[in-house]
Amino acid sequence: MPDQSNTTEVAYADGKILKHAADGVGVITFNNPDKRNAMSLEMWEGFGEALTSLRDDDAVRVVILRGAGGKAFVSGADISQFEKTRHNAAASEEYSRRSAAQRALLADYPKPTIACIQGFCLGGGMQVAMLADIRIAAHSSQFGIPAAKLGIAYGYDGLRNLVSLVGPSWARLLMYTGMRIDATEALRIGLIERMIPDDQLWGETMLIAETISGNAPLAIKAARITIAQVLKDESQRDMEAIKAIGNACMDSADFREGRQAFMEKRKPQFQGR
Repeated sequence: MPDQSNTTEVAYADGKILKHAADGVGVITFNNPDKRNAMSLEMWEGFGEALTSLRDDDAVRVVILRGAGGKAFVSGADISQFEKTRHNAAASEEYSRRSAAQRALLADYPKPTIACIQGFCLGGGMQVAMLADIRIAAHSSQFGIPAAKLGIAYGYDGLRNLVSLVGPSWARLLMYTGMRIDATEALRIGLIERMIPDDQLWGETMLIAETISGNAPLAIKAARITIAQVLKDESQRDMEAIKAIGNACMDSADFREGRQAFMEKRKPQFQGR
């Protein structure tokens, strides 16, 4: 569990979304363990509030997403809401509209995000995990998108992200069958970046987060912007944005600090400017 000795935990969505921050690392916890952290609309909206709060906190340089209870990251959408919220096309469109703002917020998040995955990561949980920059998963994790077993369409953005990670053939196999795969397979096909023993997952995730937090924020921003442009069609790339952030890095106080720290053989203290 995260050390909360020097931080205050804030609850959203009746306590089903928790947020805290310490030492440059923000953590958002999906806290609905009785339903294996299934996402209700209220949780989506609380998730957006937590993301916005950490985005606007200048002390936070990286954000970890995790599930409570050790059994699941997010096991999908809360199916018990479907009779009310997704029973036909019109209702489903309204559901998607109400949760789309939070997905867009995560997709364009200005700070690095890490999905720390233990247990089930299914359906809507896969959507959240695939929108994060980096996915670190425990050996016990299981992944899948059971849309075909429920008779629902998964949506363009989710499938675009899936295809970009695992390619079209694996996307078809996962979507057509609704099968679950284990962490070893997920690592092999590129769905996750690291697979860690369960008892070491949080420590390893924090180590990566703290490493990112200690690096130069402008250099990380430059990488984030440039990689996002690489993924676009050539006709839609904003090369001026890449040039601008590159110049900002080279003219920054952090670049001077990085050079000085290297020459003085000490750890740099980056300010993000």
